[in-house]
Amino acid sequence: MKRTIVPVSLFALALALAGCASGPEPGASTEAPHGHSSMGVDHGSASPSSEAVVDHNAADATFARMMIPHHQQAVQMSETILAKDGIDAPVVELANKIKAAQGPEIGTMTGWLEAWGEPVESGSMDHSMEGMMSDADMAKLRQAEGDEAAALFLTQMIAHHKGAVQMAQTEVAEGSNPEALALAQKIVQDQEAEIKTMEEMLPAYQ
Repeated sequence: MKRTIVPVSLFALALALAGCASGPEPGASTEAPHGHSSMGVDHGSASPSSEAVVDHNAADATFARMMIPHHQQAVQMSETILAKDGIDAPVVELANKIKAAQGPEIGTMTGWLEAWGEPVESGSMDHSMEGMMSDADMAKLRQAEGDEAAALFLTQMIAHHKGAVQMAQTEVAEGSNPEALALAQKIVQDQEAEIKTMEEMLPAYQ
């Protein structure tokens, strides 16, 4: 019987092809290096856990739910005075500052309530909250002009800010969510400073 002699080069080629067709060795890692998946997505810088985002208590939810319409009215009051002619520059500057600060905070607190699975209040405002203006108060501000409007805006906003400070202090004392507590502390600090400024400005318009 004749023996078939297989050239060494063909034998090596067969071994190489077999190695390519086989999968990874048992126990071998299939993950890409440096914390990246095979799709190129970086999992090394994950966002905060959902548990951390939704961590809150009843005081946090009440704070956000009540402060949203409170801020909305402050923005309305600021827009009302800004729409008038003949208002002195310091009052205009203050109204712009209040609007610029409180507008984004409304969005922030709305986002918290949605993330927490808490209802977001909508519709008519609760005028019984601390410092809130009544419909009659808002009508007076819309109808006033010149220095009378400036004096009314400052008087109303001082009361409005004092109500917000009380609400924020309650959150500082009873809340648990770190972001909500930080915003409450900021509201206390910022609005107490603005109250002092408005009290100093008010006599010039009375």
